[in-house]
Amino acid sequence: LNTFPHSSGIASSASGMAALAMNIMDLEKALNPQMDQAYFYSKASFLARLGSGSACRSIKGNVVVWGTHKEIEGSSDLFGVEFPGQIHEKFKNYQDTILLVDKGEKQVSSTIGHDLMHNHPYAEKRFEQAHVNLSQIKNILETGDVENFIKIVESEALTLHAMMLTSMPYYILMKPNTLEIINRIWKYRSETGTPVCFTLDAGANVHVLYPESVKEKVLAFIQQELVGYCQNSQYICDEIGKGSEKSN
Repeated sequence: LNTFPHSSGIASSASGMAALAMNIMDLEKALNPQMDQAYFYSKASFLARLGSGSACRSIKGNVVVWGTHKEIEGSSDLFGVEFPGQIHEKFKNYQDTILLVDKGEKQVSSTIGHDLMHNHPYAEKRFEQAHVNLSQIKNILETGDVENFIKIVESEALTLHAMMLTSMPYYILMKPNTLEIINRIWKYRSETGTPVCFTLDAGANVHVLYPESVKEKVLAFIQQELVGYCQNSQYICDEIGKGSEKSN
């Protein structure tokens, strides 16, 4: 069951396609009971990716890597794999509060957005940057370096939107309230030292990320200063999940 707003940039297709792929694999396993777990989950991730790239990371829980990387054993462009390192306590149960700035259908579909990267003047450098950032994130997740986690996460979010701003045709996916929220998060973090940051999908909505240890404090900040910038004051409280689960 998908309860996220559809096509607004907050992963409704990821959860939906992951659920569909798991159902397909359950049917295949019924026909082939000897199928091992590794094959089951790898193929489920592969099938999910055909429907939505983000879906291939939604099969297994916690931290999943999608994309071939020399430092991630077993990594592939075809399916997601579980992060092989030890996740530091600070990053367990990490919180994600999604501020619904615009619940309408996003201006540019993911498919069109991906196509814009063909012949994009900055695409190759962007791909190189992503590989470097993944190397850094691997170390950050293992050591609990929240400060540098924040820097990379926010840089990645803004770089995504910069690529859309400089594509042909070009698009502005953020709304005025998106920018206001970002500036207020920066101001709050600077004044209080609270390790809260933002990330963005391909739309106007803002994901507010923070450790579980500061949940009460950050939620109070969100309710006092940020909900006024959300459509109908709506937001979703989420956290790192366990991946696809079979319901009875």
